[in-house]
Amino acid sequence: MAGLEDSRAHLPLLDSKQNQSSQAPRRGDEEEEHLDRTLELLDTLLGLLGFHQSSVLSCALSWSGFVLVGVVLPVVVLELADCAACEMFQIKDFEVNTVVSQACLAAVSLLCLSHNLRKYGIKRFLTVDRQISSLARCRKDYVKKIQGSIRLLVFWALPCFILKSTQEVIRILHAEGVSSWGLSVGILLAMTISWTYLSMVSLSAAIVFHLMCNLQVIHFDEYAKLLQTESEVLFLIEEHIFLRYHLSKISHRFRIFLLLQFLVVTASQFMTLFQTTRYSAMITLINGGGFAVSAIVQVVGVILCLHGATKISHRAEGIASVASRWHALVTCGPGDVSQPRYPNDNADATSRLSTMASTYSESDLESLDIVITMPTTTQLASYMSSYHKREAFVMYLHMNPGGITIFGWTVNRALLNTLFFIELTLITFVLGQTLVFS
Repeated sequence: MAGLEDSRAHLPLLDSKQNQSSQAPRRGDEEEEHLDRTLELLDTLLGLLGFHQSSVLSCALSWSGFVLVGVVLPVVVLELADCAACEMFQIKDFEVNTVVSQACLAAVSLLCLSHNLRKYGIKRFLTVDRQISSLARCRKDYVKKIQGSIRLLVFWALPCFILKSTQEVIRILHAEGVSSWGLSVGILLAMTISWTYLSMVSLSAAIVFHLMCNLQVIHFDEYAKLLQTESEVLFLIEEHIFLRYHLSKISHRFRIFLLLQFLVVTASQFMTLFQTTRYSAMITLINGGGFAVSAIVQVVGVILCLHGATKISHRAEGIASVASRWHALVTCGPGDVSQPRYPNDNADATSRLSTMASTYSESDLESLDIVITMPTTTQLASYMSSYHKREAFVMYLHMNPGGITIFGWTVNRALLNTLFFIELTLITFVLGQTLVFS
């Protein structure tokens, strides 16, 4: 009877353990499904913008829609609005410059991102199919980053859309000689739809690149935690090579996009600056607000790309600092199991010497020095081997920091300073040609 009662007493514990073991895979499956649903949402959003070009038909539809909505529609609207009695577009050159710059930037984004999605697929393209994604904490971080990127797209697109719509409404309300309000409303809708489509395409590509960099930040944070628990140097080197491999893949896939985006935005901004500084009349929100809103979208896209690239580059370079601190703590701290221990430890050396000096004679002290136990050759070899491995690992990290590169140029603070001075030089040149010498 007693044995039966004991067995019954242990049954709830066994049931609880079985429930926990069965709930763990179930929770992992739910998190995996949540990640898949989030990826499907992002993939659907990119598909609506025309980034899915897996077949000839979808590619033809995507580029036909881009040409019709992004190029033909605004050009036709500008020609219809360009009449002698209608002053809705007082500076047509500004509008043409805006349409050309927005179309070029959206074409670069559509071409580069659709090529990568067609070649790799959304899950492999974002590198969330790696072995480390089986960890629950990484899946949760993936979902948070992807959802944050979708919110970021809405956060920037919605205010810019409101600004653009407001600017078009004010332009129509203050236009003189409007013959048909129906034509005016049609022009407003056409320009707003075209501008919104082109802006969403360019912002989406920038946010996808920003998302990929943020996903890599998760792995570098995990690697920094690994340095605190792992002591096998060869394993740490292999993991770092794995991380640098994925950074090099991201750099290779986006280097053309980053370079062309920067060139298109720079040319657009300085062409607009050249036109506005040479224009003799007053520029207001009515006649020149379109290029101002478009400039905001273009600059935001560049800032998102540079922020994501510099963030992961600095995180990759910071791993060397973390490893150097780890190497110093292991070498100098008491936690190094390979470090030889001496009978006369530093903590007790002073007290022992004072005791011996007061009790023994000089000859006794000399005899005591002879019997002090010294480390063996095996202990020294083991300690030096561990030390040299860590030293080689730290040197490897300093010589191979990693990061996002554009044809060999690492996108970090040094490159940002270079770009800043290049832009400042171009600004002073344009202002000198338009304001000073003219």
